[in-house]
Amino acid sequence: MVSEPVLIVDDEVEMRIAMSETLKHCGYPVEISHNAIDAIKKFKQNNYSLVITDMTMPKRSGLELLKDIKSIAPAKPVIMATAYGTVETAVEAMKHGAFDYIRKPINFDSFQFIVQQALNYEGTTGNVSIDVESKPSKSKPVELTKEIVTQNQAMLSLLKVARNVAKSKSTMLIQSESGTGKELLASYIHENSDRSKRPFVAVNCAALPDTLLESELFGHAKGSFTGATQDYRGKFEQAHTGTILLDEISEMALPLQAKLLRVLQEYQVDKVGGKEPIPVDVRVIATTNQNLLGMIDDGKFREDLYFRLNVIPLALPPLRDRMDDVPVLVTHFVKKHSQINNRNCPAVSRETLNILTNYHWRGNVRELENVMERALLLCNGEEIQPNHLLMSSQLGETTINEDLVSIIASKTKISQSATGKKESTDTDYQYSQDTSGLGIEVGMSMKEAEKRFIFKTLHETKGNRTHAAKTLGISIRTLRNKLNEYRAEVGELELEAED
Repeated sequence: MVSEPVLIVDDEVEMRIAMSETLKHCGYPVEISHNAIDAIKKFKQNNYSLVITDMTMPKRSGLELLKDIKSIAPAKPVIMATAYGTVETAVEAMKHGAFDYIRKPINFDSFQFIVQQALNYEGTTGNVSIDVESKPSKSKPVELTKEIVTQNQAMLSLLKVARNVAKSKSTMLIQSESGTGKELLASYIHENSDRSKRPFVAVNCAALPDTLLESELFGHAKGSFTGATQDYRGKFEQAHTGTILLDEISEMALPLQAKLLRVLQEYQVDKVGGKEPIPVDVRVIATTNQNLLGMIDDGKFREDLYFRLNVIPLALPPLRDRMDDVPVLVTHFVKKHSQINNRNCPAVSRETLNILTNYHWRGNVRELENVMERALLLCNGEEIQPNHLLMSSQLGETTINEDLVSIIASKTKISQSATGKKESTDTDYQYSQDTSGLGIEVGMSMKEAEKRFIFKTLHETKGNRTHAAKTLGISIRTLRNKLNEYRAEVGELELEAED
């Protein structure tokens, strides 16, 4: 291990903490300094294995500090960091002896690698030994939390980085596709931080209109608007000393973005209708499935807020890039929903697993969980078969109705006798067994089959429409419209009977 500390020089408190905590979790001793003048005093008085300095600082720049260090100890490795990275400044720094050059916002995975390389630099004094965690066996998936299950190396590396930076106060921005598990990752970071025993408050910025979101985030004073009959502690106050998750931050309106920026800068909130600002100690994690840089170019997201949030950027890989996780996730979800629905835990056939491991998974892990929950509800036997999946046409872009028709076509053979009667074959019997729980019969219209499928799902979910919509793979609005349609049909039938 490094015997001499690493000196971190940066005028931004959040960045000093983020880099410091990252290196401490890697086992490196660390000292910090807030400017170049203080740093050179410390460098003259103490021995350091490495210096990491910001390029742009007040009074004296990082480049000037680099020159001073090299005049005292030419072999000492120095890493430069800047938010204003250009080829010219990088070349200038390297000309004056910088070991390497990193840009802000820092990718902390790359940051750790560069630091390791610098500490192994031949000019460094002291012995360096890096403890590398043994890679988990692919046959034994790692369940890092209650919900995060993975054996994928990219995921394991990401989670290691998340653990390393979890204890800092720095804001984090998780940018990934919908359904990849951004909220789970945020919860994982909270659980591995010093705030784990404190509140974890999640806010979906897309779920509330702007007028309500402001009050929900920052609170409101009694009498500040019609209906404000008492003071309300906003989510930031509720999360005091803990962590707040701002889910889908891209959906926040520009005026609210400005107010959020002030909270991040001043560490205090202004209630709607309040007289005095309220100090808060909160770790902020934001998530989005949008390209925020593109939104900045379009004038839909504040650039200053983006850089304030993006101190520690993280990105979850889509499921199609970690297909080795599909088998272990399938096992996990079948077990999970068997317990929730009080059912025996069935096996998954080889044919079924083959379909699952060759699917594109546009909806990522969330889509996989929905498919397995639906398959479990439709499976009456000991093994989940392909016809229980009812995916988007098993690798296509079709509706539930078309899925049902496809399954019926593949599972039944109907022959017409000379009298016009249908004669059942062995496959008819097999199909009738598979669909006995649904009440779907050969020759039934697609509309009626859909209706029975929806009502069966509602029955299995004990009337919970949100859960049923999720299981069906449709929106709650679509389910509501379908049910209204069925009610209208019943009304028409009743009128016809009266006539």
